[in-house]
Amino acid sequence: MKKNGILLCAGVAIAATVIGGCQQPYHQPEEKYILVAANVGLPYWQEAQAGLNDIGKTAGVKVDLVGPATFSPAEELEAFKQAVASKPSGILVSVTDPKAFKEAIDSAVTSGIPVICLDADAPDTRRVLFIGTDNFRAGQESGKRMADLLGGQGRVIVVGLGGQLNTEERARGVEDVLKKYPGIKVIQTIDGKGDPRVTFDAISSLLQKKEKFDGIIALEATGGGGAADALHRLDMTEKIKIVAFDKDPQTLEGIERKWITATVVQKPYVMAFYGVRFLDDLHHNAVHEFKDWATAPAAPLPTFVDTGTAIVDVTNLAAFRKALAEHPTSPLG
Repeated sequence: MKKNGILLCAGVAIAATVIGGCQQPYHQPEEKYILVAANVGLPYWQEAQAGLNDIGKTAGVKVDLVGPATFSPAEELEAFKQAVASKPSGILVSVTDPKAFKEAIDSAVTSGIPVICLDADAPDTRRVLFIGTDNFRAGQESGKRMADLLGGQGRVIVVGLGGQLNTEERARGVEDVLKKYPGIKVIQTIDGKGDPRVTFDAISSLLQKKEKFDGIIALEATGGGGAADALHRLDMTEKIKIVAFDKDPQTLEGIERKWITATVVQKPYVMAFYGVRFLDDLHHNAVHEFKDWATAPAAPLPTFVDTGTAIVDVTNLAAFRKALAEHPTSPLG
């Protein structure tokens, strides 16, 4: 009896192994997730690529970062369309022009490809969710820091990015906060076009015309560095306060040199890492509130995930740098 019992147990174990071996793996070899960015040459997107690569290794799926090497909404849209044509398991996209992207995003989702916006949203499309910064609140942080620096009195220049929803939301946040400080006036808004040289030229021109202003609020990654270079070139460093955005090396170096007063930093690594995880859940219909994400009356995932921000200045720069992980160099080689 004892021998028969042992044989029975062994038979069950073998059967379980055979059955388990017949099961298909959760991820298939062809699964691939693509991140479409507007300017892959920026350190910001290199950090996002690190998150992309890490989740690819963790989940055992293929990942790719695509997009133009300089800020170009038209080229980014073409890259998105090419990504859709390759029939990936899901797409992350930072939308430079919501109106221009609407048809392409809607078509991708209709065809069964889940699309998630990260960093910059397109809320009037069929995208499933947005993961990124609460940009209105981030703009409020920028405005509040500038108001504190100026003691509630002064003239301010704002550097944004025309047509992109995330920077427009930040500008709204700045405007909302400054309503509480009637002594501070925004005298001009500059479209930096995602190029530090454009901001450099614009700030230099204003200074050469003897325009008086006390602060510069940059609401995109390249504006702070471009403004700082212009002030330094004309020996105006520290005379005009700069509140920058993001944590590219030039901005952090500007804080160390006291060319830039502070910066509001985002988390592109986190956006990309969890963005792919959400896409993977959608592709596999892992959340079972509805039978299928594509036909569900509402998204089976959160519609907005705020990845948060932090403010970096000279008081916490060293600790912030020490805490940062090393990320790959430019994906362009």
